[in-house]
Amino acid sequence: MTDSQKNTQYGILYFIPVTMGSDNTNRVLPPDVIKITQSLNEFIVENEKTARHFLTTIQHPMPIREIQLKTLDKRTEDKVLPDLLSTLLEGNDVGLMSEAGCPGIADPGARLAALAHKKGIRVAPLVGPSSILLSLMASGLNGQRFSFLGYLPAERAARVQQLKALEHRAKTYNETQIFIETPFRNQHMLEAILAHCDSETTLCIACNISLEKEFIVTKRIRAWKQTALPDLHKQPTVFLILA
Repeated sequence: MTDSQKNTQYGILYFIPVTMGSDNTNRVLPPDVIKITQSLNEFIVENEKTARHFLTTIQHPMPIREIQLKTLDKRTEDKVLPDLLSTLLEGNDVGLMSEAGCPGIADPGARLAALAHKKGIRVAPLVGPSSILLSLMASGLNGQRFSFLGYLPAERAARVQQLKALEHRAKTYNETQIFIETPFRNQHMLEAILAHCDSETTLCIACNISLEKEFIVTKRIRAWKQTALPDLHKQPTVFLILA
């Protein structure tokens, strides 16, 4: 049996996007994504409570308690990953869902995708909201050259150093720098950006993307300093700068 013949016997690992905080699934998810998700009875999830809520929202036909959920989060050890793929190796399709938005982007799903590729399992990404791309789309900043940095250092001195480094890179390469912060530290991040970045640097704040209170505004640092700042505390936020 050739590898290609063998691989057709494996299930498909669907990377399923979810909403970013709203139950209005019809606004952000195509019908086919919901249909595929409703057809699955096993999921690998970052948070079981959130996953159950989402499956209830899309009216999954199975009783929620009968759906098998396996956890993959930042604490999951590498030695556990092969077991998460066992159902796929038996020929059954499985869905993977992160806490919010698109899995595999700034979440542990990437580790499982890498192992699935090594084993010849097909990884199928489904269409849905990505806060990173949506913020870039609306920012007015350079969408042809950009970097996503994930989380910057939590320690103040290291954070300031990183901010100055990515501002320099943005200016040198005309490259939009995209990063996020733990929601309860958003305001501290904004204060650090305004205090340590050049006044002519452009900052986009994208908050609550795709939600009712969506806020996406782009201004130079000097202009941000002259206006009332948004309250970002515990709000999902993406920061983008271009020097």
